[in-house]
Amino acid sequence: MKDAYRILIVGGGAAGLTVAARLLAEDPSLDVGIVEPSDKHYYQPIWTLVGAGVFDREISERDEADFIPDGADWIRDRVDALDADARRVTLSSGATVSYEYLVLCPGIQIDWHKIDGLTDTLGKNGVTSNYSYDIVPYTWEVLQSVRSGRAIFTSTPTPLKCGGAPQKIMYLAADHLRRTGALGRTEVMFANPGTMVFGVEYFAKTLRKVIARYGIDFRLHTELVAVRGPEQKATFRVTDPATGARTEQTVDFDMLHVVPHQSAPDFIKRSAVANADGWIDVKRETLQHVRYPEIFGLGDASSVPVAKTGAAVRKQAPVVAANLLQVMREGSLRHPELYDGYTSCPLVTGYGKLVLAEFDWDNRPMPSFPFDTSQERYSMYALKCYVLPDLYWHGMLRGRV
Repeated sequence: MKDAYRILIVGGGAAGLTVAARLLAEDPSLDVGIVEPSDKHYYQPIWTLVGAGVFDREISERDEADFIPDGADWIRDRVDALDADARRVTLSSGATVSYEYLVLCPGIQIDWHKIDGLTDTLGKNGVTSNYSYDIVPYTWEVLQSVRSGRAIFTSTPTPLKCGGAPQKIMYLAADHLRRTGALGRTEVMFANPGTMVFGVEYFAKTLRKVIARYGIDFRLHTELVAVRGPEQKATFRVTDPATGARTEQTVDFDMLHVVPHQSAPDFIKRSAVANADGWIDVKRETLQHVRYPEIFGLGDASSVPVAKTGAAVRKQAPVVAANLLQVMREGSLRHPELYDGYTSCPLVTGYGKLVLAEFDWDNRPMPSFPFDTSQERYSMYALKCYVLPDLYWHGMLRGRV
């Protein structure tokens, strides 16, 4: 590790590795450092299917070292502080690293502690979550044990990784219960703090049919606020949409799948690069910071108003790489590459069934296939299971797609 780099990339996840690979493919002589503490890299979109017993979790794991592009320095540390005016970061080791240009893609922070009692019971007492590599196998273990009672699935009031993920595992669980004959004896409940089934009506109309097919008790304006694991009780805050009045309801459960609160990493929230909500404040089309022209941001921690998915990153990364190189070579963005707001959420609605939701930041469908992807299809399920993981490992992270 050096104490200064021309280009410093904070985050060695999907966004950071893809941008680094594209930059170095364009100019192998670039001086690039990547700050990433983890020695493992995870393909997280497959965790929904791990939680439903389709795959083992190990299929999602690779060594981070295998994807650091040739020519880049891997700084195995995490950022504790960012001083954008001084153009330097402070690492957890206490070292400081300066930069000329900065790419911020540190991912999203999982705030388990913001639900009372959750950390004490997660991974036991029937309380699980697919948002953790360590916990996701427990989802399948609990699901297999359900014979009757109530299985509850939650969402969160915060922005989150893959807005459809909270529902996907619920549909798979309901399908599993149907297959085992336990669905009629088991109430499947979804607690959603939001106001609608899905933000894009083109796809929501299909999801409402799926909800009716499984007989799911789909509750809007309902937020999980506390868990009492040993008693298997969950407390929800329910907001009256007409008056705004709030009440609390406590419900028994046999299975509880929790989607935790999520936010930008603390060092971003504390820094001058954050907007009022704590996200990296970038222009939504160029992904250049609104106040610091030498900084670009993308991925889950950015302020770009799209769903936080790997599909969005795949479209954002080429824009960041091209625009950063233009700023470096010309001093400004006179002819920028533009991000069009594309994102995708493959909505698994059962074993062998998937609705491929592709849309932009205005919630307009942006289909990649010449057929109606709002319908449940096995072909799209196979795409998620077998094609997209290979595209990720061998294409996207290598800067090829």
